[in-house]
Amino acid sequence: MLSLDAIVSPADARAAIRRGDWPNTTTGIAKGYAQANLVIIPEAYASDFLRFCMANRAACPVLDVSEPGSFHPQALGDAIDLRTDVPRYRVYEHGELVDEPADLVSRWRDDLVTFSIGCSFSFEEPLLAEGVPVRHMAARTIVPMYRTRIPLIPAGPFHGSYVVSMRAMSPADAIRAVQITTDMPSVHGAPLHLARPELIGIDDIHRPDFGDAPVMEAGDIPVFWACGVTPQVALMNAKLPFAMAHAPGHMLITDIPNYRLKYR
Repeated sequence: MLSLDAIVSPADARAAIRRGDWPNTTTGIAKGYAQANLVIIPEAYASDFLRFCMANRAACPVLDVSEPGSFHPQALGDAIDLRTDVPRYRVYEHGELVDEPADLVSRWRDDLVTFSIGCSFSFEEPLLAEGVPVRHMAARTIVPMYRTRIPLIPAGPFHGSYVVSMRAMSPADAIRAVQITTDMPSVHGAPLHLARPELIGIDDIHRPDFGDAPVMEAGDIPVFWACGVTPQVALMNAKLPFAMAHAPGHMLITDIPNYRLKYR
């Protein structure tokens, strides 16, 4: 198994994932490059899902939409294979999670359209560069994610409420984090909410719906960003006969430098 520091480029990371040498979270791998959430659905539903993404851009900032059946998203980098280059995937049937495979080769179909959606991992790098601690990265855990009561704008069969990711930080660091992430709307932009999780429907901050329990220090407040797991909730609500996605925290690593995602 490779160490985190041994993976220095997106190509290195994808090669390790294909070999099965990196089955864990992609947090901190190939520093400086964007990672993407994936939603993979039949072409018949792609138009509705694109409208859903456009209406809910904070949660679903689209980086790329594939041609039907294509698994090589050239806009995201060279030699990417959407079927093999994520450590763990999810497969849904009629809204139910039925499998979490390590690849999608046997399940791929010619009518599948892949939406690659910006990920908050991209703004963690500038947070760290500005001296804002990212506690789950230091602990090498998956960022905690929570279902909320914040409603999404529906489109076709896709509907539901936002999922948010949370990073605990001091109030002063939270102010700086707002300033930094506002410039990065292609990777969720500014936070949706600060402190008081009960106001957005989170009953227990220590029990996330996805990811690992939060790492918090004395004096921290929770800071919540829109999360790319949101479309998976919309997929479950839509109850499509068949759909696939990444597993939370297990992303597609692209060749896009994070700095290119500012002001887009």
